[in-house]
Amino acid sequence: MPAKGGDKQRQSQSGPSGGKAAPPRPAKPICKKRDEDASTDVGEGVDEWTAVKTLVKPPDQLELTEAELKEEFTRVLTANNPHAPQNIVRYSFKERAYKPIGYVDQTAIHFSLNGNLILKDSDEGRRQSVKSAVSVISEETEIKDEEGTEDTQAEGEEEAEEAGTAEEAEAAEAEEPPPPKVKEQKLANQFNFIERASKTLNNPLRERACQSEPTPCKNFSATANQWEIYDAYMEELQKMEKSKEKEKPKAQIAKKEEKKKGRKLTSLESQSDDITKISKAAKIMERMVNQNIFDDIAQDFKYFEDASDEYRDQKGTLLPLWKFQYDKTKRLAVTAISWNPKYKDLFAVGYGSYDFMKQSHGMLLLYTMKNPSFPEYVFSSESGIMCLDIHNDHPYLVAVGFYDGNVAIYNLKKATSQPSYKSSANSGKHTDPVWQVKWQKDDMDNNLNFFSVSSDGRIVSWTLVKNELVHTDVIKLSAEGTTMQGPEGLQLQTLGCGTSFDFHKKIDYLFLVGTEEGKIYKCSKCYSSQFLDVFEAHHMAVDSVSWNPYHLKVFISCSSDWTVKIWDHTIKTPMFIYDLHSAVGDVAWSPYSSTVFAAVTTDGKAHVFDLSINKYEALCTQIVVAKKKNKITHIQFNPVYPVVIIGDERGHITCLKLSPNLRKMPKEKKGQVVKKGPEVEIAKLDKLLNLVREPEGTAGK
Repeated sequence: MPAKGGDKQRQSQSGPSGGKAAPPRPAKPICKKRDEDASTDVGEGVDEWTAVKTLVKPPDQLELTEAELKEEFTRVLTANNPHAPQNIVRYSFKERAYKPIGYVDQTAIHFSLNGNLILKDSDEGRRQSVKSAVSVISEETEIKDEEGTEDTQAEGEEEAEEAGTAEEAEAAEAEEPPPPKVKEQKLANQFNFIERASKTLNNPLRERACQSEPTPCKNFSATANQWEIYDAYMEELQKMEKSKEKEKPKAQIAKKEEKKKGRKLTSLESQSDDITKISKAAKIMERMVNQNIFDDIAQDFKYFEDASDEYRDQKGTLLPLWKFQYDKTKRLAVTAISWNPKYKDLFAVGYGSYDFMKQSHGMLLLYTMKNPSFPEYVFSSESGIMCLDIHNDHPYLVAVGFYDGNVAIYNLKKATSQPSYKSSANSGKHTDPVWQVKWQKDDMDNNLNFFSVSSDGRIVSWTLVKNELVHTDVIKLSAEGTTMQGPEGLQLQTLGCGTSFDFHKKIDYLFLVGTEEGKIYKCSKCYSSQFLDVFEAHHMAVDSVSWNPYHLKVFISCSSDWTVKIWDHTIKTPMFIYDLHSAVGDVAWSPYSSTVFAAVTTDGKAHVFDLSINKYEALCTQIVVAKKKNKITHIQFNPVYPVVIIGDERGHITCLKLSPNLRKMPKEKKGQVVKKGPEVEIAKLDKLLNLVREPEGTAGK
C-alpha cells in the first residue's frame, strides 16, 4: 500500500536513534503543520495583497527595454516549404532531354504512425480478446494476494510500535520528513501577444429544382358504326354540291376573263376549306415567331428615345427599324405607299416601274409591322401599279391606277387575286399612265367615288354603280399657247400632262393638279373648262403636291428641279423654297405638326424639316439607301406612331423612327396648361407666314 511504504521510509531514517521503528502518526496533523509553516514563511515582513501582485518570471526570460517591448513583429505563414528543392531535373523520354520539374511537393511530414486495426469478428481478433481477458484475471488475483500479505505485516508492526518508548516517539516527531517535490509549472510569457484562430466559412448547400406545368390532356372516346360514317359522308357531299352551285356563276365570269388574259387561278382561289381553317392559327404562330426574332427592333420601336438629341443643337436622326422585302418584287420599284386609316400598323405598297422602256407586271402588297418577314396580302397584275389609295370609311377597299391607263378596286375581304372592279376601254379608261388616285366622299346616291389623274390630261371621277365603274371627265388640262396646225387647217390643242393632285381637306370642290410642265393648277369640281388659278411653280415635272393637314391655305410641292416649295394658295409666289441638290421624288406633311414635313431625293437621302425650329435648313439629312444605283421614290408618315416608311427602286420598304428633336411638342410650364389642337398648329404656321409676308406689306405701303 502507498501509505505504508512511506512509513517504512520514516523507519529507516530514524533507525540509528534506537534501532526500533517509531509509532506512526495520523496524516491530518502533519498537513496542518505544513500549512502553518507556509503561511508564516510568506507573511514575514510582506503584506498579503502585495504577494498577489508580484510578477513571477521564468528564469530564462530575456530582459528587454520599453522600446523593444513595444516593437511589433508580423509573421506571414505560407504554404511553401523553404526546404523543398527548386532545381530538380528529370529525364524526359518523350522529348529525349533533361527537363526541370516545375511543380515540387511542398508538404512536410512531422509525424507519421502506422496503425493496425483488426476486426473483432475475425480469428485474430477473437484470439487477442481471449488473451486480454486471461491477463486481466491473473492481474486481479496477484493484487488480492499482495493486499493479504500487507495486512498481516501491518498488524505485527503496530504491535511493535506500541511497545516502543515515548522518547523514541518524541525524537521521531522532532525530525520532519522532506516535503514532496511539486512539478514546476511552466509560466506564460509576460510580453504582449495575441492569440488568433480562424475558421473557413462553409457555404450553405442550396437545392434548386424546376418543374414545368403538365400539358392539359383530354380523353375523348366515341364509337362509330357503319350508318354514322355513311351519314357523315352524305352531309359532306351535300355541302360540296351547294358550294359548287354558288360558285358556278362566279366561275363562268372568271373563266371568260381568264380566256382573255390567259392566266391561271392562283393558290388563294384554289384553297380548300381545311387549309383555311389552319391558316388563321398558322398566321398567329408566324407572328409569334417573328415577334421573338425581331424583339430588339420592337423594343426600339416602342421605348427607345435617342438621349443624344440634347447635345445635337436641335438636330435629329432617323433610327432604322424593320426592312420589308418580298422575293417577287426585287426587280420592281415602289411606286406608291399608303397607310391604312383604321389599322395603324398596316400599309399598302404598289409595285411597278418608272423605266418606261422596261415595263413588266405589277404587284400590290399589304404589310403589317407585326410581321416584317412576309406580306399579309399579295395581289399581282399584268400592268405595273403606279398609284393607290385606301378608303377612309371602308379600309378594305383599295383603289389602284395602272401604267396601261386602267383603274381598279381591290376588295381585301374577298379571297381572290383579281380586282373586284376594273375599268376597260369601253368604260373610258385613260390612254396614258395613271399617276394618282384619291377616294372622295360618296355621291348623292351613296355610291363609292374616287378620282384619277393621268398624263393624257384628263381628271376623271369614277363612280361604282351596280357593280360597274362609271366615269365622268371633271376637267381637261390644256397647255396654254400650244395649239398645233393640223391637216386641212385644223387647230389641234395639246393637253397638259397631269402628274399629281390633291383635294382640299375642308373645301370639297377645291383641288390642286401638278403637271409635267411644272405648273400647278387650282381647280374646282364645278368648272370643267376653267382653272381657278395657275401657279408657275417649277421648271420640271411636279412629282407631288399636298395640302397642309391643319392650315387651310397652305400647300407644298416638290419637283425634279431639286426644289421643295411651300405656297399660300391666295398668293402666286412661294412662301419658302428649299434646294435639296437632287431630284425630289416625294414630299409629305407630318400628321402631328403643321410645320414638320419630310422629303426624299434620288441620291438616297431623307430630309426632315421643322419650320418652327429652323426655317432655312433641314433638321435631319440622312442617307437611307446605301447603294449608288438605288433611288428613293416615296415617303409616308404613320398617322399615330413616330415612324416613317420609305420605298426605293429595288422594291424595299424601310421603316425609320424619328428622334425626339424631329417631333418636338410644346413644353409644359409650371402652373400653365399647354394648349393643343388644330388652332395651336394653325397659329404656329400663321406666325411663320406673317414673317415672310411682312416685307411685301411694307413695300406696298
